[in-house]
Amino acid sequence: MIKIGDTLPNGSLSEFFDVEGEGCSLGPNTFDIAKSTAGKTIAIFGLPGAFTPTCSAKHAPGYIDQIDAFKAAGVDEIWCVSVNDPFVMGAWGRELKAAGKVRMMADGSAQFAKATGLTLDLTDKGLGLRSQRYSLLAVNGVVKALNVEEGGGFKVSDADTLLAQAKALKA
Repeated sequence: MIKIGDTLPNGSLSEFFDVEGEGCSLGPNTFDIAKSTAGKTIAIFGLPGAFTPTCSAKHAPGYIDQIDAFKAAGVDEIWCVSVNDPFVMGAWGRELKAAGKVRMMADGSAQFAKATGLTLDLTDKGLGLRSQRYSLLAVNGVVKALNVEEGGGFKVSDADTLLAQAKALKA
């Protein structure tokens, strides 16, 4: 499993765009992780699935609601990463009103989850291989904080915990 001090794995994530612009076409666009994190501080939170109860009611809204506090703490971008396709992540982002606040990044084939060692096998529940619930702070692609939930919990990957870590890192 990825740990503090490790570099984020090579690979890509996809994001759905509702409007063309800034070199991005309408629909799914793929982004290289290394290029997208270079020279930036990125807050990333991973979760088992879009439109699922805890993810929709607590996890994602916590980050969306605190975008200004994260920016003040030196975070350039917040990414929500889930093993869903970019169409689902785009629809979920629209429902949550995440545009301009949190990038809804699709890890459709769980390649990022596998590369970080943060997978969760929910095959017995009919959901297949998913991402564990976690949060991390990456500076120039290097993990500076990491919070991985145990089982189905939601105690350490919340926005307040990662925000406190971002503030401490900035201090």
